[in-house]
Amino acid sequence: MSKAAAPPIELASADPSIAQEMARWLSHLGAERRLSPKTLEAYGRDLRQCLDFLCAHWGERVTLERFAALEATDVRAFMAMRRADDIAGRSLMRALAGLRSFGRFLEREGKGKVGALSAIRAPKVAKSLPKPLPMASAKRLADADERAGEERETWILVRDAAVMALLYGSGLRISEALGLKRREVPRPGEGDVLVVTGKGNKTRMVPVLQNVLELVQEYVAICPYPLPADGPIFVGARGGPLSPRIIQLAMERLRGALGLPDSATPHALRHSFATHLLSRGGDLRAIQELLGHSSLSTTQVYTGIDSERLLEVYASAHPRR
Repeated sequence: MSKAAAPPIELASADPSIAQEMARWLSHLGAERRLSPKTLEAYGRDLRQCLDFLCAHWGERVTLERFAALEATDVRAFMAMRRADDIAGRSLMRALAGLRSFGRFLEREGKGKVGALSAIRAPKVAKSLPKPLPMASAKRLADADERAGEERETWILVRDAAVMALLYGSGLRISEALGLKRREVPRPGEGDVLVVTGKGNKTRMVPVLQNVLELVQEYVAICPYPLPADGPIFVGARGGPLSPRIIQLAMERLRGALGLPDSATPHALRHSFATHLLSRGGDLRAIQELLGHSSLSTTQVYTGIDSERLLEVYASAHPRR
């Protein structure tokens, strides 16, 4: 494993040897495992919280030797403390995954085997179904005229509508839509596919509707800023990178105007894309590819939504009812 220097980390609850290994671990996850900055931040925060807890729990700063001798009761006590803070099961799972990753890293580096981490059962997480929007509502969110009364420049309203059209029309994550370069989006009539860079820098091909491309082209034509081929196609009010928060705020305004619930978020458009395809007979494997899910089990959550809809139809329409 590479011994490249990593940015130093200061820990009040642990000695420098732990801080050094933590820095090298996070550097390894970013460079070799290509985890996202947000995941690295969360993993680092979880490990800090664990070390802070152990320092108070043991009454002394944590050393590599003491961490390697961690017992299952120590880990359970930490998890119980986090659960008492009303931390969701999914966050607890992430914390345990991060601690196990750090433990495996130490073992590979010959710094001891933290067997207690693998002995702890992961907390159960209640499955929550995505909340898709009705087809009519999803289409209205991609209509710039729905916000015609707002005191905003027309190009901004058209830009926001174009982004939402991509989220619903191609099932993109908001980061994927905002990460598109101008050269990657064909003009209307000159293509019908986007090459998208998703999680883990993985690329995939997704179809794009011509009316969506027309909306994007309408935005490009009236955008007051230059949009070079290798630059982002969507820019902010001052010409810089467009923040996902801007699209989230636009969705919040539209929610109020259209009377939609709080569950109507930009990501709900991606859920709607998958659910509506499935309800029209779309193949689950194909939808998995379109969404960029690495596991079919991630995509299968949409079958629960569709089954609910089918049961409603059955209950209301079956002739023997």
